[in-house]
Amino acid sequence: MAVNLHDSAYEMEKAIRNSDEYQTLRRLYEEVNADPSAKQMFENFRQMQMQMQQRQMMGQEITQQEVEQAQQIVALVQQHPKISQLMEAEQRMSMIIAELNKIILKPLEELYGPMMG
Repeated sequence: MAVNLHDSAYEMEKAIRNSDEYQTLRRLYEEVNADPSAKQMFENFRQMQMQMQQRQMMGQEITQQEVEQAQQIVALVQQHPKISQLMEAEQRMSMIIAELNKIILKPLEELYGPMMG
C-alpha cells in the first residue's frame, strides 16, 4: 500500500503544533511580544542576527566592532528573563526539528551514505 508523504507531513505538522515544546515556545513568544520593551529588544536582536547571517552568506567580512556589538546585544537580551526563556525554548525546538530531520533523512542516508550538513 502506497503512503502519501504529504499526508504524513501534515500529520507531523499537527503533532509539532500540539507538542508541549511548541506550546511553550508559542506562549513565551506571545509573552515577549506583549511586553513593549522586551519586544523591541528581541526585534533588535533578531534584526542583528539576520544582518550578520546575510553578510556571512554573501561572503562579506564581519568587523571586530560588529562582533563586539553583536556580543553586547546577545548579553543584553540574555539578561532579560522573558527573552532568555524564549531563546531556550527556541533552542529546544530547533533540536527537536534537527532530530526529526535526521529521522526523515534516514532512508536516503542508508541508500546514499551519510549526507553533509
